[in-house]
Amino acid sequence: MYFGVERAAAGHLNAYFAAHGLLPRHQSAYRKKHSTETAMLRVWSDVLTSADVREVTLLGLLDLSAAFDCVDHTILLQRLEVAFGLKDTVLNWTCSFLTGRTQQVSYCSRMSPVQPVLFGVPQGSVLGPLLYVLYTAELSEIVARHGLQLHMYADDCQIYISTSVERTRQAVDRFTACVADVNAWLTASRLRLNASKTVLMWLGSSQQLDKVTCKDVQLLGTRVPISDSARDLGIIIDRELSLDGHVTAVCRAGYNQLRQLRPVVRSLSVHATKTLVQAFISCRLDYCNSLLYDINDGLLSRLQSVQNAAARLVTGARRRDHITPVLQRLHWLPVRQRVSFKIAGLVHQSLDGVAPAYLIDDCCLLSEAGRRTTRLSKDDLRTLVEPRTHNSYGDRSFSAAGPKVWNKLPPGLRQPGLLFSTFQKHLKTHLFQQTATA
Repeated sequence: MYFGVERAAAGHLNAYFAAHGLLPRHQSAYRKKHSTETAMLRVWSDVLTSADVREVTLLGLLDLSAAFDCVDHTILLQRLEVAFGLKDTVLNWTCSFLTGRTQQVSYCSRMSPVQPVLFGVPQGSVLGPLLYVLYTAELSEIVARHGLQLHMYADDCQIYISTSVERTRQAVDRFTACVADVNAWLTASRLRLNASKTVLMWLGSSQQLDKVTCKDVQLLGTRVPISDSARDLGIIIDRELSLDGHVTAVCRAGYNQLRQLRPVVRSLSVHATKTLVQAFISCRLDYCNSLLYDINDGLLSRLQSVQNAAARLVTGARRRDHITPVLQRLHWLPVRQRVSFKIAGLVHQSLDGVAPAYLIDDCCLLSEAGRRTTRLSKDDLRTLVEPRTHNSYGDRSFSAAGPKVWNKLPPGLRQPGLLFSTFQKHLKTHLFQQTATA
């Protein structure tokens, strides 16, 4: 009952914020059609686009200490009223939701005194995460004033700036000034930035990175070294944008899961085995796989080997058996086609206007690009503009990969008004047919 009231309130609030464009554009947590994948795809595409024009990107992964537990109720209510226009009954109800809570600790069969909860959003609540997003919405404005880019997923903050190699020192100065202002704002908001756990990386092509002389950055009184790789929202990114470390980690985890499943599959039905494999292996292969578009063929082959091993485990196929019929029998798309499936789905949602706004911007129809539409055929009206790129980095960005994948689809799949579920069904059939004829 209580969660039902929260969900109803959250639904009304989200509708109000969406109608008035009040939610921060680059905050991807707890919002419909926003996810860690869309957040990573946006940041990754920006970095790849910069590498395409021979720029390098300084990326900072900021660490906030216990952010959800440090939200000041008084400051939050003030921001809800001033910045978001919540007043009267709505504000009073939110105040009632936050205040009057108590906490108590049990240790060695003894209970501590009951203490009031003066800070933080309620753990496990429906409204708590949304309130945190609103509490930190102003961060995007601070970063924008310095000319940097920010993308957040809950309390995971990614701040980055792209620059030519010749201007890396100026970029570092702007970055440190931005982080100093961010830290001042966080301190005033009772939040704490942990500089010692902040990760900094230079990202770009190996040729341009070799020219970068900055190996560490003085950040809030702490000398932060430049890292060669880091885990960002579950994706291991490396300085040369190859995703080799991520593929290695996915393959290692996949084979480890297969080794654990192999002794018990004889006691399970095929359906049960397939369910377990999909839960423990396929989900790893699919997580953020839109970032894998056009990566090195050798890396894709390694991921495909994991899927092949999983398919043989489910079906009992021998190692020498041809794998394509096995995958088709399971109705599993190969890894490369799964990547295209994900990207095409994101483009479809973008054209329908339900994807995050930061992805919709990368999907521009030819008919809406200021060109003469009288020369376009009926099929061309659903063709996307493919931006010009200079190298493979640009080809891998969503702004280039999305239109390229979409434009290769049959006209029947690109027609307007096609339900997303129907589109996915026909798209999967199309990709299976491509695999069979390859």
